[in-house]
Amino acid sequence: MQNVIEKLKAFRDERNWAQFHNAKDLALALGIESSELLECFLWKSAEEGNVDMIKEELADVLAYALLLADKYDFDVEEIVIEKIKKNAVKYPVEKSKNVATKYNEL
Repeated sequence: MQNVIEKLKAFRDERNWAQFHNAKDLALALGIESSELLECFLWKSAEEGNVDMIKEELADVLAYALLLADKYDFDVEEIVIEKIKKNAVKYPVEKSKNVATKYNEL
């Protein structure tokens, strides 16, 4: 991940865009790119989504997420593993296996 983050920052810095990459704007960009990813599926079945467009929009989502994590000096692997552990408590296997129910309704 660090290699990808460094490449993103180099791309950004070559263009002097760090000035625009405050946490709020990175979060907004992440939301906008997430919406563009959703648009790949709008009015289609999951199988009808354009794989090339999905790949492109997903890359944008990941890029902004990584830049936001870097802004706060988060270790991406660490925060994802922490969240998995929290979700394991909220969604114990014996209650949540084969069920798409929110944790407070299990």
